[in-house]
Amino acid sequence: MRLKPLLRAAALSAAALLALAAPAQTSAASGAAPSYGPLPPHNPYAGPDGTATMHGDTGSSDATSLPGPGPGELTSHRTALASACPTVLAGSDGYLVTLCTTIFGQVPTVHLLDPESGDSLAELPLTKGTLLGGVYAYLDHRDRLVVIDGTRTLLRIAHRRTAAGDWQLSVDSSLPLATAIPDGDGSVGIAPDWQGRVWFATAGGVVGTADDRTGTVRTLALPAGEKTANSISTAPGGTAVATTHALYLLTADPDGTPRTLWRQAYDRGPGRKPGQLSWGTGSTPVFFGPRTGTDYLAIVDNAAPTADLLVYRADSGERVCSVPVLKAGGSGSENAPIGAGNAVFIAGTYGYPYPKLPADAGPSVPASGGGFRGGLSRVDVRPDGSGCDLAWDVRARSSAVPFLSTADGLIHTVLREPLIPGTGTTTLLDPYDYAEIDPETGTVVRAHRLGIGALYDTLQMAGTIAPGGVVFQGTVTGVVRVAAG
Repeated sequence: MRLKPLLRAAALSAAALLALAAPAQTSAASGAAPSYGPLPPHNPYAGPDGTATMHGDTGSSDATSLPGPGPGELTSHRTALASACPTVLAGSDGYLVTLCTTIFGQVPTVHLLDPESGDSLAELPLTKGTLLGGVYAYLDHRDRLVVIDGTRTLLRIAHRRTAAGDWQLSVDSSLPLATAIPDGDGSVGIAPDWQGRVWFATAGGVVGTADDRTGTVRTLALPAGEKTANSISTAPGGTAVATTHALYLLTADPDGTPRTLWRQAYDRGPGRKPGQLSWGTGSTPVFFGPRTGTDYLAIVDNAAPTADLLVYRADSGERVCSVPVLKAGGSGSENAPIGAGNAVFIAGTYGYPYPKLPADAGPSVPASGGGFRGGLSRVDVRPDGSGCDLAWDVRARSSAVPFLSTADGLIHTVLREPLIPGTGTTTLLDPYDYAEIDPETGTVVRAHRLGIGALYDTLQMAGTIAPGGVVFQGTVTGVVRVAAG
C-alpha cells in the first residue's frame, strides 16, 4: 500500500484508546439501484472482483457488484487487533485476508479473519521496511496475498488448514527485488497485469515488473524529483501510475521492461494541503468507463484553492475534462475517486487530522485547514465524451475511502460526526457512523453508529463489501464487521 495507509498505521497515543462504543442507527429509504455501466474487466491473475484489492479491482474503481447489508436492523462488531488495518480483502473461499500494522512496533502483520465473526484465525508478521512497515497488497487468482515486504522481497502468502484443523498462514513463494529497489526505498504500489507479471512502484519513483515464474525483474526510473505516494492500477491497455507531478500510462516490452505510453502533468499546487500526506495528487489512478470499464482514467489534482477532477482517455492520454470539485467542504483529497460508467465520485479529506506525517511531507499550505469539514462531489462524463459536468457537491465528513455497490445502488462509507455539531472540530471523542449514501443526490439514506472515540477512527482507510452483504472496515485498532441482523 501507499504512504497514506502506512501513515494511518502510525502509533496512536494511549489516551486515544480510552473511548467507548455507543451503537445507534437510523432507517434506510433506498429505491431500485440505478445502472452505472460496466466495471473494469476481471484480471485473470487477481482474486474476486470487488474484494481482491484495496480499491476493489486492479483498475481501482472503488466499486463492486456485490450488495451491501440488506434491509433490517444493522449490527456491528469490532475485532480488536491492536493494529491499524487499511487492507481488508476477501478471497473466493470467503475468508478475509487483512494486512495490518501493529500500533506498538509498527510491524506489518497478515491476519486471516473468520467471515462470520470477524475474529482472527491466524496471523503472520512480516519484515518491517523503510515505510513504517506497511505496503499495498492484493489477492491473486489462488487467494494468496501478494506483497513486497521490508526486505524488498515479493511474497505470495497462502492460508490453509493444518492436519490438526487449525488455520495457518505461510509463504508460498518469494522473489528478491533488492537489486531493483534501491536501498532506503520501498514499494508503495503493487498490482498484476494481464500477462501475470507483478507491477510495482516505489516511493522514490522506480516502476518495475517482476515475474516470479521466471525470476525476471525489469525497471524504469521516472524523471528525477518525481515521487510515488499512491498505489497503481492495471487494465488490459496498460498500468497507470500517478506521481507527485504527473499521471502515466505504461506498458511492458516482451522482456518485461516498462515503457511510457503517455504522460500528463497536472497542477500540483503551491504545497501539500492540510489533510493530505504528500505534495501532489492524493489519488490512486482510477480506470472507469461506460463501454469497456477502462475507457477513462481519473485522478484529483492539487490545484489551489480548488482541486479539480481530471479525466483522460485511457488509450491516448487526451484530457476529457478538468472540473473543480469539493467546493462545499474544503477542496483537497487524499483518496482515490469512485469510477463507474460515466459517473465519478470524489471524497474530500481537507483538514483531516492524521496522527503522523511523512518525514518529507513538508509544511502544509495553508498551515491550518480550519478543521475537517468534509465534502463529497459527483461528476458525470457526458455520453459523447465531449466533457464533464458537476452533478452535485455536498458536505459529508467521510473518514474512510467510499465505495459504490452497483448491486444496491449505494455509496458505502464511514462518517466522522463532530462532537460539537455544525463545526469542523475533531476530537478523541468523535462518533463514527457507518453510512449509506444515495449516489443520485449525495444524501445519507441509512446510518449505524459504530462507536464513539479513537478506537473507531477509520483514518481514511478503505473498507470492503464481502459476500453475503457484510461490510468489513479497517480502523486504527482493528476491523469492524457490519451486517443486517
